[in-house]
Amino acid sequence: MKSVVITGATSGIGMATALELSARGFQIIGTARTTEGAEKLAAAAAERGVELHTILLDVTDPDSCRTAMADITDMTDGGPWALVNNAGIAVPGAFEDVCENDAWAVLETNLLGTARMTRLALPAMRRRGEGRIVQMSSVAGLVAMPLNGWYCAGKHALEALTDALRREIAGSGVHVSLIEPGFIDTPMLTDGLRHLPAHTRYETAYAAMRRLVARRGPLGPEVVARTVAKALTAPVPRRRYGIGHEAALGRLARLAPPAAVDLTMRTVLRLNRS
Repeated sequence: MKSVVITGATSGIGMATALELSARGFQIIGTARTTEGAEKLAAAAAERGVELHTILLDVTDPDSCRTAMADITDMTDGGPWALVNNAGIAVPGAFEDVCENDAWAVLETNLLGTARMTRLALPAMRRRGEGRIVQMSSVAGLVAMPLNGWYCAGKHALEALTDALRREIAGSGVHVSLIEPGFIDTPMLTDGLRHLPAHTRYETAYAAMRRLVARRGPLGPEVVARTVAKALTAPVPRRRYGIGHEAALGRLARLAPPAAVDLTMRTVLRLNRS
């Protein structure tokens, strides 16, 4: 049975992925920052009728990462076959509305935490001559969207770092894939929209963002889980898996003239006036 570690597995995409892969016969180790989160994941697995393991992990804490990976190594006879770096946070807001501490928290979790876990998982995969690493990116890693700049910055950096890693370990038997969803109906999305900054010059734009997401009708996390399964089961996985029409639009935006992209985004988000 192939073992898969999934970080941030207590809700949203992480939980959906843990349940989907467990049902497909993988040995799943889902990480949680708290005991309550671990219990929540275990309860969801029991309700679904699948088995998985939980382990406490805070990807922002290097000691926690090392301790967790040591325990995972014991559980998996030398190290996991695959790692799904899903743990992430979002602190949406315009550039002027996000403080430095919040910006650092986004980068620490979404970028450095992913790098820590990847670095710890790679040696065992190299020794075995096979393995999979799946990085949870976003359409935000393809195009910088207003009112979510720090999240985009972290995902852009993750895309670049993952491209470099993939080229560095080519021939090792370890495959690396990026998952690039658009809007997905998860607690991270709903909480982010609910806690947008108030009483700022961008209030009209924030209201427009809420309406845009509501009109789009975000996909459920299960579609992302099924895509992760594709990346883990394909004989030769793709480098990137886009999900949803936002991902398709993001790829087009990278090819379009920047002036046209700027004008479109400013118009949609009511940013044409200072």
